[in-house]
Amino acid sequence: MSAAHKKNQSRIGVIDIFAGPGGLGEGFSSFEAREGSRIHPFELAVSVEKERSAHATLRLRAFYRLLLREEGQVPQAYWDFLSTAPYLKPSEVRDHFGRGPWSGLWEEAEAEALHLELKKNMADNQPLFDRLDAVRGRYDEMILIGGPPCQAFSLVGRARQSKVVDFALKGDPRHFLYKQYLAILARYRPAVFIMENVKGILSSKVGSQEMFQSIQQDLANPSGALGKSGGEADDSSRYVLLPIHVPPGTARTQAVVTDNPEAFLLRSEEHGLPQARHRVIIMGVREDCMWPGVAAISGLDTTPAATIEEALSGLPRLRSGLSRRADDAGEWFDAMERERRKVIKAVRRRLPEVAEALANLIPALDLPRNSNKYAPGRTSALGATLRGSNPGIVFNHEARGHMESDLGRYLFCAAFTQEYGRSPTSADFPEELAPDHENWDTGAFADRFRVQRRGLPSSTITSHLSKDGNAFIHWDATQCRCLTVREAARLQTFPDDYYFVGPPTDQRVQVGNAVPPALARQIAKVVYGVLRGK
Repeated sequence: MSAAHKKNQSRIGVIDIFAGPGGLGEGFSSFEAREGSRIHPFELAVSVEKERSAHATLRLRAFYRLLLREEGQVPQAYWDFLSTAPYLKPSEVRDHFGRGPWSGLWEEAEAEALHLELKKNMADNQPLFDRLDAVRGRYDEMILIGGPPCQAFSLVGRARQSKVVDFALKGDPRHFLYKQYLAILARYRPAVFIMENVKGILSSKVGSQEMFQSIQQDLANPSGALGKSGGEADDSSRYVLLPIHVPPGTARTQAVVTDNPEAFLLRSEEHGLPQARHRVIIMGVREDCMWPGVAAISGLDTTPAATIEEALSGLPRLRSGLSRRADDAGEWFDAMERERRKVIKAVRRRLPEVAEALANLIPALDLPRNSNKYAPGRTSALGATLRGSNPGIVFNHEARGHMESDLGRYLFCAAFTQEYGRSPTSADFPEELAPDHENWDTGAFADRFRVQRRGLPSSTITSHLSKDGNAFIHWDATQCRCLTVREAARLQTFPDDYYFVGPPTDQRVQVGNAVPPALARQIAKVVYGVLRGK
């Protein structure tokens, strides 16, 4: 960037693909740089998502940013509409905001947030290219961010696919979705790219091919990987792959990750987040954007992890319900009492401390299943920060219903964790409480039921939250439930003004698949340091 550009607050356009609900883009767009005054140098030029509800969330957030830019604050009518129902369908949101006084801004949001599945055939991706061709002149530089679907690389996903014919030799088509990155890198040559994926990508193989090694080679020379270089690639088409975070005193160089690919790994809890989320983050810097100071740019914050109760501070307490029936607090209480007595009987001899804790427990009959009002009283600093700008409204905060037998298991798990400081494994369960799972006794999923412990960051929030809440049990046995969408979003560091569109199942998938915005903001700071010195 030239000195004149710096003075005039350079605009950096962000291309966000495989965007999900937009956590990575949210982190970049909300990053503040201090250049005399506070500026937001990153602007979403385009974001792309194929899943309908996630795209609707992405589009609504684009609209939110446009409203904030044009109005100076988000109008009350925006919040009033989002408060009209426990959840809103994508079509309801589109029909409401696509008409009336903000229809022009809604059209802009639709142009920015594309509902598109990126495919191998480049002609299928033409709407993305058309958008980029239309807006690239607005920006001094562009960057590419995103995370190709991780199911093919995750250890759990690989275990599930292991019995599929030819999986070991041919892999899964999702192994190769990173090549959509190559097409954009080769065509638009953004100054920097950020690629996020699960830790399992480091060890993934297809046949004898080490996937991560191949991915690195292709990302370093996208045009060559696609057969488009036509000769020796120059320094405006090649990329240097670097770690985002380096410990103090360590130079950020390519040798760091060449010698140890795990240097790409970021552990969120080491950077102040309330979640133990471990992800591979690759930063690629176009060769002609490299400058000597890149090696000395500070890494991410090295602050202690926030705790789960700090993150959830201020959210209203809720009780669970009974699945597949209309909510009735009395029926829920009766079911809780039946299960409480059952668990006490099952553990009295072997785990007397758990039995005593449950004997003194009174299920929280007076709590609601859902609430959009904050709890009164003081909140933690993190809780106050995560409230964002919404006017005292809590969105996406509804406890799900559970089978009566699972209420008993949750009671047992929460009480066990309270007494022994750890979540029980399958070996700790009394036989009377064992679920009817085929692999329960094999030890393959020994921690299938997991309590999120007070005083610690949470475990990794994943999309499995959409299937059941067994790995995300709230520590408070009186509430006897798993985490809500809003609680999971808090642990992912989404602000409370971030509304997730679609039915609760879709919301849970969105939150579980997202990059935490607070981590993305720290990544944005590093990227800005690279570009600022160019």
